[in-house]
Amino acid sequence: MIRLSEIKLPLDHAEPALQEAILEKLRISASELTGYTIFKRSYDARKKSNIILVYIVDVKTPKEKALIQQFKKDPHVTLAPDMAYHPVTQAPKDFGDRPIVIGTGPCGMFAGLLLAQMGFRPILLERGKSVRDRSVDTFGFWLKKRLNPESNAQFGEGGAGTFSDGKLYSQVRDPKHYGRKVLSELVNAGAAPEILYINKPHIGTYRLVKIVQNLRATIEQLGGEIRFQCCVEDIDIDGAQVRGVRLDSGEYIASSQVVLAVGHSARDTFQMLWDRGVYIEPKPFSIGFRIEHPQSLIDQSRFGAQAGHTRLGSADYKLVHHCENGRTVYSFCMCPGGKVVAAASEPGRLVTNGMSEYARDESNANSAIVVGITPEDYPDGPLAGVALQRSLEERAFELGGGTYEAPAQLVGDFLADRPSTAFGQVYPSYKPGVTLGSLSSSLPDYAIAAIREAIPVFDQRFVGLRWRRLF
Repeated sequence: MIRLSEIKLPLDHAEPALQEAILEKLRISASELTGYTIFKRSYDARKKSNIILVYIVDVKTPKEKALIQQFKKDPHVTLAPDMAYHPVTQAPKDFGDRPIVIGTGPCGMFAGLLLAQMGFRPILLERGKSVRDRSVDTFGFWLKKRLNPESNAQFGEGGAGTFSDGKLYSQVRDPKHYGRKVLSELVNAGAAPEILYINKPHIGTYRLVKIVQNLRATIEQLGGEIRFQCCVEDIDIDGAQVRGVRLDSGEYIASSQVVLAVGHSARDTFQMLWDRGVYIEPKPFSIGFRIEHPQSLIDQSRFGAQAGHTRLGSADYKLVHHCENGRTVYSFCMCPGGKVVAAASEPGRLVTNGMSEYARDESNANSAIVVGITPEDYPDGPLAGVALQRSLEERAFELGGGTYEAPAQLVGDFLADRPSTAFGQVYPSYKPGVTLGSLSSSLPDYAIAAIREAIPVFDQRFVGLRWRRLF
């Protein structure tokens, strides 16, 4: 197949226009075009008065070899890469212990799926509940402030991504197209085929529930097994060799192959691994708030008169500022037309996250506004970062009134360092609710100073950010 890139068409182009552009580019007739598929569709909105769609397409034609030679100096006409997934092996008939996967978030689920597809009949162990039962507990927490530490927005089948709308893009280079394998399996499990080609695809939280169930069913049909409410309490390690795992029920499962896919919230598991002598090193991470603004404000800022166009959908943004104190502040996990949700997994601690449904049609947009920190900020051992996270979550819980309500402040008040006493133009989407006040003591001074410096800079890029409420 031939890959054509940088095919630019008007936002309102008719459906045949793409095929016509392919024929014109390759200088072939319709009879010489066997077929084509869209690999990617994005948009260029740098000129709001002339927003254009940009396509990458893979073309089938019997003239492939001749055309590749003809356009050999054109970087936008190349051979399409092999995007098929090639398993590294197939299980022998006598492969011994079944491999164990700990955790059924995105990493664990796909590790289990690939092992099952290779014939290894994996055992997946999940400390939380199945995705349907977990949804009941999670929504119960959001509405009634009843936290189940083992079944919430962090723990359970599908992992944290189930309640963070299933964003399906990253900035990681992917020369072997492993991401395509993930997208294809999600489509096979019921996701909309458009995720294979639209820019920054996502699935939507409610749709993810059924998709996660279908992925589980596929693993089971291939001989795999998923056990819920099974928390791994210890790992049996003999020298440098894993021998098995012990569950909190006392059950022992022997296996010489264990995949750790525990996510970022299994802090007791990190401690257990450290106690067992497993090498652990601290990583940089980020701390900050959730900010909300009217989605219409973002749409107008990005798209102008084309705001609301069906081919554009709800607009997003990405912002970065390098501060005078050496810190970097940036937006992360932006949720167009979404909501801020409670993501705590430990009693007495408060965490927020963001999510969007498939339609992205809620009135608010939200994103994390975060400050990068490094192990130099928490130098007291590999798990010091976890201790810092816990202390910040406890402080947020305290500022919110100790009821899992989130502390909140208007952006203008935050910049002026004065407590908020009434809502502004944006009403919070966060459930179980918010407590207005001051966020000045919620993060280290260097983080507060960095965010206060960054927001006015961001405001120059998106008019109106300054006056919105900040989580």
